[in-house]
Amino acid sequence: MDVELRHLRAFCAVAENRSFTTASKQLLITQPALSRTIQQLEAALGVRLLERTSRMVQVTDAGRGFLIRIQAILRDLDLATAELRGERDLRIGFSWALPDPWATETVATFEATTGAAAHLLRRDDIDAALARGEIDVALIRHEPASADATTVTLFEEPRIAAVSSRSPLAERDQIGWNELGTHPVILNTVTGSTRTELWRPEDRPKQVIECGNYDEWITLIAAGRGVGATPLSATSTHAHTGVVFVPLTGAPAAPMHIAWMPRKVGPLVRCFIEIAASSAWPTTARQ
Repeated sequence: MDVELRHLRAFCAVAENRSFTTASKQLLITQPALSRTIQQLEAALGVRLLERTSRMVQVTDAGRGFLIRIQAILRDLDLATAELRGERDLRIGFSWALPDPWATETVATFEATTGAAAHLLRRDDIDAALARGEIDVALIRHEPASADATTVTLFEEPRIAAVSSRSPLAERDQIGWNELGTHPVILNTVTGSTRTELWRPEDRPKQVIECGNYDEWITLIAAGRGVGATPLSATSTHAHTGVVFVPLTGAPAAPMHIAWMPRKVGPLVRCFIEIAASSAWPTTARQ
């Protein structure tokens, strides 16, 4: 059997994500179909590329060497296709708090690799912007509203409490997740990463104040209307003089997702997804 482009893309997606689940979402195929494609590739090459268990996927020694060569080939192919199509720009949407230096380094890698220009565009209603085609991909903290969008989780980071500088909580060294829920909680219900469902039913906040964007959220907290929770990276990129960030214990991690519309996937979009998915969140950002 001949090795086809779909075999190579399937292998790269699984090897880069170390997950059949994530790779199948990225490639828009079912997991059984993806498994068959990998099996076909391994049969055609006569070598085991991946070691699969019920919990993880590991790349074999032969697979690692093959991956490096194939990544370069696929990237060159995508760039050549983009150039012929006249695609020289990528619009990356976000609504608030892109983690740095991860975002800066990922965009720089994309531009250096492709020669294309990446434009970061802030949109309060990021889901609508993606659906209307105003942006090509979205970096989001929430699950997309549109069922048509495909989403892959890039990484997770610690969640931290946000309280008014006038609150007694501002003097604390740490706050328990369930204790946070005993106070009025400010929720950005449009693009925020915190939902009442993150607490156990018996521990969910009794009083919730809703808002529609990050600026409203942090202003309400500064005014002492309630408390909130946000990803750790937001504390350095979106600080407020009236808000103090306090470490949380027992809090669920805050994910960063990348979302796109499958019908609009082009070479530049695919290249950015691959670079973003392979760019680990820097350890320094976690401290």
